[in-house]
Amino acid sequence: KTFRPKRKFEPGTQRFELHKKAQASLNAGLDLKVAVQLPPGEEQTDWVAVHVVDFFNRINLIYGTISDYCTEQSCPVMSGGPKYEYRWQDEHKYRKPTALSAPQYMNLLMDWIEVQINNEDIFPTNVGTPFPKNFLPVVKKILSRLFRVFVHVYIHHFDRITQMGSEAHVNTCYKHFYYFVKEFNLIDTKELEPL
Repeated sequence: KTFRPKRKFEPGTQRFELHKKAQASLNAGLDLKVAVQLPPGEEQTDWVAVHVVDFFNRINLIYGTISDYCTEQSCPVMSGGPKYEYRWQDEHKYRKPTALSAPQYMNLLMDWIEVQINNEDIFPTNVGTPFPKNFLPVVKKILSRLFRVFVHVYIHHFDRITQMGSEAHVNTCYKHFYYFVKEFNLIDTKELEPL
């Protein structure tokens, strides 16, 4: 239920080319610290937009692999261990930070991110259409919330990831995410403390 189909970039567009460049550098086994750096001559907003969509797709897939084990009973609170509880807040139903089960939180999160990245006013897909002034604040919120998925998966479901033999993939995805958000200062260091 929480798994979403991948958002794709239209072939022939500048973002599609950036996506291919990012994938090629990752697949070439390059140092992830180098792979996240802005390619010469590219716009940072385009590079960030491509990565946000990619991270959404990958983290959604990671959560999808353990979602059968993340239930109302096993995870009644969206947390990262006893020290970190994450509450949901949005512009509609949950105007105040609200404690939810992990599956409820994940459903709301994936729906919310999907709306953001499909909104042409925030993530324009036409070349030459400028990004809005609120682009970086929205991106920072998306990434900090996606980070919480890593925290929850690592702390509460890593045994399942290990049983499936997926820990190398999850660890690489996390390292890529971590180096990217550090490179462009997209998540407050305090938010990153749980991992």
